Amino acid sequence: MGEEAPWFRALNALRPGGFFLSDRYGTGSQAGVSRPDPWCVCCDEEMTVMKRRDLLKGMALTGVAGATGFPGIWLKGEGAAYAANGEIPVGVLFSLTGTIAVVERSMHNAALLAIDEVNAAGGINGMKLKPVIEDPASDPATFADKARKMVLADRVASIFGCYTSASRKAVLPPVERRKNLLWYPTLYEGRECSQHVMYGGATPNQQQKEIIPWLVENFGGRFYLIGSNYIYPKEENNVCKILLEQLGGEVVGEEYVPLGHSEFSSVINKFKDTKPDVIFSTVVGDSVIALHRQYRNAGLDPANMPMFSLTTSEVEVAAMGGEFAAGHYTSAPYFMNVDTPANAHFVEAYQKRFGTDAVTHFVSEATYFQIHQFAEAARKLAKSDIGPEAIRDAARGMTLEAPQGQVRVDEENLHTWVWPKIGQWESSGQAKVIRETPEWVRPLPYWAYEGQDCTRTGVTQA
Repeated sequence: MGEEAPWFRALNALRPGGFFLSDRYGTGSQAGVSRPDPWCVCCDEEMTVMKRRDLLKGMALTGVAGATGFPGIWLKGEGAAYAANGEIPVGVLFSLTGTIAVVERSMHNAALLAIDEVNAAGGINGMKLKPVIEDPASDPATFADKARKMVLADRVASIFGCYTSASRKAVLPPVERRKNLLWYPTLYEGRECSQHVMYGGATPNQQQKEIIPWLVENFGGRFYLIGSNYIYPKEENNVCKILLEQLGGEVVGEEYVPLGHSEFSSVINKFKDTKPDVIFSTVVGDSVIALHRQYRNAGLDPANMPMFSLTTSEVEVAAMGGEFAAGHYTSAPYFMNVDTPANAHFVEAYQKRFGTDAVTHFVSEATYFQIHQFAEAARKLAKSDIGPEAIRDAARGMTLEAPQGQVRVDEENLHTWVWPKIGQWESSGQAKVIRETPEWVRPLPYWAYEGQDCTRTGVTQA
């Protein structure tokens, strides 16, 4: 590990029970037990917590305080300085590399755009938002590591991040353990009830409740379910199957492919063999592009066998080419051509900064408005009160004019009231909205599971 700093030797000398501490450059161990986190003295509750007075006493005895470069290690029980030096640090945790980067880079861009808008408007009562940026590289384990660093070392007031449910599930433990706050902008499968997550995307009742009956009525009830192999597609497909059973439909095939999968010839052959009325897709990332291109190249026709997706957006369509998406459908609360003043501003500002060919889509839009929700909530607080849980409570019930229309944070479950729509893709790369709910829809993350509800005290059973 190299030569240890004086403060590091002093802390190890004081560690109760002989546990070694880790500095930033390596991991100490005793009897084969490794420190899981190199950024914190007391990262896991099962490890003995060093008392403040013992630490200060040891620093004085060993002469390591002050000038020796003691790195300001966080101590359990210390007050959080979330608004120090005129800045409020916030985590920006979206993949810039890997298979999900095709989507998450645009979410990263939308976050930085919104942060700059907040700061240009005077910040949070004069304090600037300071983005703390990490690239989790489309890997759930790396998401967890980066989130842990953000809440422990960077002391962020919130994290804005994650596209897949796999990454969200990986980030939840460090966020919940440290009572921080994740702003999650993505549609997801429901069946989660955390008071440390602000859910900005659609839940199944906001996408499938009206959509599946519409599909059955207009195309027929024989569905082939194709998704990426992780929790979100499987849970969404469970909801789809519940609805199909109620409607007298049937599943003629169900298959899951690894994230990043790019060879769909065998899947397409199954489409040809089973001849479903609808291909219900929850494929994500680069795989969306491969699936659509190979579908069209195989001679299949969306007029006879359309793909209906909960996940395909303008960003994947731009990457594949509009001609490969034309005729297929997506359900989402937002499309780039939505006609609202807030959306006109969002699209203009986004393209001015990231290029006239840049596209906005339903998860970049939610990333954008969640930054503004955070700012509005934080402005309600005194500087000394700013922190994750106070910001969360200030955001309960908040309404905001988002690009899709007015959205609202549910007071109980912290999910978002949104405006469900169906768009049919055109060769231009834009979606024509062909169906829209007349009013916003309340999020019900346990809607498909009778008797369960998410409240601020947890899941309740009727």
